[in-house]
Amino acid sequence: MATIPFAGPYVDAVLPPDAVRVGPSGELSPWLDSAYLAAHATDVDVLHLHTGPAHVAAAAVECWAETVRRLGIPLVVTVHGLGAGVREGHCPADPGMDAHLEAVLSTAEVVLTLTPGAADEIAERYGRTAIVVAHPTVAAPDPELGAERGLVGLRLGRVSAAVPDPGALVRAALSGAVSGGGRLRVLVDAADASWAGSEVRRLAGLGELEVVVHSGDGWAAQLQQLHVAVLPEPCGRHSLDLEICRDVGTRVVAPGCGWFVDQWSDVVPYGNHEHGRLDPVSLAAAVGAALARPMPRPADRDRRAEQLAAVRRVHAEVYAQLAEQVFPGVRGSAGSA
Repeated sequence: MATIPFAGPYVDAVLPPDAVRVGPSGELSPWLDSAYLAAHATDVDVLHLHTGPAHVAAAAVECWAETVRRLGIPLVVTVHGLGAGVREGHCPADPGMDAHLEAVLSTAEVVLTLTPGAADEIAERYGRTAIVVAHPTVAAPDPELGAERGLVGLRLGRVSAAVPDPGALVRAALSGAVSGGGRLRVLVDAADASWAGSEVRRLAGLGELEVVVHSGDGWAAQLQQLHVAVLPEPCGRHSLDLEICRDVGTRVVAPGCGWFVDQWSDVVPYGNHEHGRLDPVSLAAAVGAALARPMPRPADRDRRAEQLAAVRRVHAEVYAQLAEQVFPGVRGSAGSA
């Protein structure tokens, strides 16, 4: 089978242990190229597309979907994000994402998503029934690492790029942290430290907040050290960082739009103004409310392991059923190439 993307925390977690991915690996999948797809169609029995990245949405459109249909390759689509939703009228529309989803969902043999709310919206917008598979565990807490009560973390980077005014985001998070008796740590990825803009540097110079440059490999440990993590996620998405926080025992503050509360009922939501702009008063209040609550315990590892096994079983069953369609009379397995 082939997955788009080839690898990643979620893709790696849900893949059944005996499944064999056909490469090559790399951030830009050659399976998004229609000519490559046609030349290598016989190499795979199932193609699994995970929506989300902008380059995937730009490539997997009607022409690509028509090629998949013409070649008869069974397509599985996991919807990680829907962009502007019918229930989130204040979020800006994304015509490119909508065209991408319309194309691939009209072609998919099976549609998966992560929350009931997203499944409802897929049915309403695209007329497809999606199987809901919960986001599985992607991290484990470090038993040697403690968390600091009152420490609020805010990640700046590509996820927060959709926020029109990052400075307002930082100031609102800082206000909530201070009013709740805590302090703010701004987390910046070492691969792109330019996200620490002038407002962050100014406030850090005044000693009002702390800036920590982190490597991607140590991200779960950074989140585990926090009492509260502020996630400036775009509307209409699911969150990997939210699941890491659940795994390691960090309280989450996230936008009220979308399905973050569907992912984890313990999330403290904050609101947006019209047109998707941040409501700084709502964010500051949410941070203060989150600090007033005790730090959650890390997720029960046995329950998370059971959930992971169930998610992998669903994927294995889907792959096997679709492989049977390609090779009738020979029962396909999730490990077939």
